[in-house]
Amino acid sequence: MIEISAEPTRSRLHLTAEEQAMLRGEQGPAVAMAMRVVVGLAEVRDAPRLVEVTSAHIDGCLFHGQVGLDFARRLLDLGGRTRVPTTLNVGSMDLLHPDLVRADTPEHREIREQGRALMEAYVALGARPTWTCAPYLVDARPALGEHVAWAESNAIAFANSVLGARTDRYGDFLDICAAITGRAPYAGLHTDEARRGQVLVDCTAIPAHVLTGDLAGALLGYIVGLRVGSRVPVLVGLPSTTSEDQLKAFGAAAASSGGVAMFHVVGITPEAPTVEAALGPLAPPAAVETIRLTPDDLRAARTALTTARGDHLDVVSIGTPHASLDEVAQLAAHLAGGPPLSERVDLYLSLNRSVLAQAQQHGLVTPLEQAGVRLVVDTCTYVTPILRSDARVAMTNSGKWAHYAPANLGIDVVVGSLAECVASARAGRVVLDEGTLG
Repeated sequence: MIEISAEPTRSRLHLTAEEQAMLRGEQGPAVAMAMRVVVGLAEVRDAPRLVEVTSAHIDGCLFHGQVGLDFARRLLDLGGRTRVPTTLNVGSMDLLHPDLVRADTPEHREIREQGRALMEAYVALGARPTWTCAPYLVDARPALGEHVAWAESNAIAFANSVLGARTDRYGDFLDICAAITGRAPYAGLHTDEARRGQVLVDCTAIPAHVLTGDLAGALLGYIVGLRVGSRVPVLVGLPSTTSEDQLKAFGAAAASSGGVAMFHVVGITPEAPTVEAALGPLAPPAAVETIRLTPDDLRAARTALTTARGDHLDVVSIGTPHASLDEVAQLAAHLAGGPPLSERVDLYLSLNRSVLAQAQQHGLVTPLEQAGVRLVVDTCTYVTPILRSDARVAMTNSGKWAHYAPANLGIDVVVGSLAECVASARAGRVVLDEGTLG
C-alpha cells in the first residue's frame, strides 16, 4: 500500500475552501491522496497558492519498476479519475505493432507484460491513449498563458517556449496527481519572474543556410543545454523561417544535455518579440551574460554526440521526439525515387497515432513501408528493446536520441541530418556531408 502522510505544515500556502475539502477527502480518497502530493510539493516550493490547470501530460507511462504500477493502481483502487484533459507519454509497448518489442530475455518479457499493465492503468484513470512524447502534435494545444501540468522534458520546453503555455517541471506521480486534482503549485515557470530570460545566446555568426538545416536545432540545443544548465536562454539571430520542428529539436536536446524547461527565440516565440521583452525590465541586455556561438561549436557538438568511429552502421532511427507530419513527409520525399535501403540497415520512424492517421490520409504511409521503413508508435526506440540485439551502431538526426541511446541501449551513435541518415541507410554505411554545418 502506498500512502503519503497527511497534514501539510502551513507556511504561506493558502488553499481555497474547495481545495481544503479535497485535502480532507470530501471528494473521495483518490483526490485526497493526490492532493496531499500536490500540497506537499507546494510546501517544498514555498508556493503561495495552487493554480488551476486546464490539462495534464503524464510522463510516468514507461515501466521502470513495480512502484510505478503500484502507484497508478492505488489511485485506481481508490476511485481516481482525471478531471482535466490528460494525454499520455510513450509507454513500454507499441500496442499497434507488439511484435516490434523484443521478448528474448526475462527482463524484456517483464517490460512487455508490466508495461502493458501500466499503460492500461493510466487509461483506466481517464487519460487519453495518446502514447506520445509530443502531445503538442495531438489535436489539443494549450493557449498562450494557459496553466497546465505537463511532464516529459521536451513537452515541458515546447509548451512553455513555443506555445507560451505555463507549466513547471513535473515528473512521475506529481503529473497524475495534478490531473486528478486539477491543481498544481503556483511556483516556478507558472510565474512571470521565472519565465524571464537569464542568458543571451548569440547565433548571428552562424550562416543562415546552416541554421535552416534540419540538424541545427538539435546541435544548438545540445550546446545551449550544456552551457546554460537549467537557466532560461534567449536566442538571437535565428531566421524568421525557423520551424516548429526545429524548435522541437532544440528544446528536446537542451532539456537532455541540460535542464532547459523554457527558452526564448527573439522574433519567433510568443513571449520574445524583442530581447528586452524576453529578459524583462530588470535585466538590460548589456548586463546579461552572452554566449556567442559559431559553426565550430556546431561541429564540436556533432563530434561530442557521435560516439561511433568508422563507417559501420546497423540502424537509423528518426522521430525523437515523435515525428510531425512535416517530418514524415520530408522522410518520404528523401526516399522517393532513389535507390533502395540496404538490407544491412534497419530504418525506424517513431511517431504518434495522431500523426500516423494524418500520414495515412496524405498517402505517406504505404510508400514508407514499401521503402522498408519500420513504423513505431506508442513508444520510442531508445527506451524500449526494439533494435535487434546485435546492433552496435545507430544513426539519428535527434540530439535527444543521441544523448541517451549509448547508456540506454549500449550502442554507439552517429549524428547526421535527415539527408545523411537516408544516404547512410541506402549505402549500408555511415555517409556524412562535411558541408552540412558550413
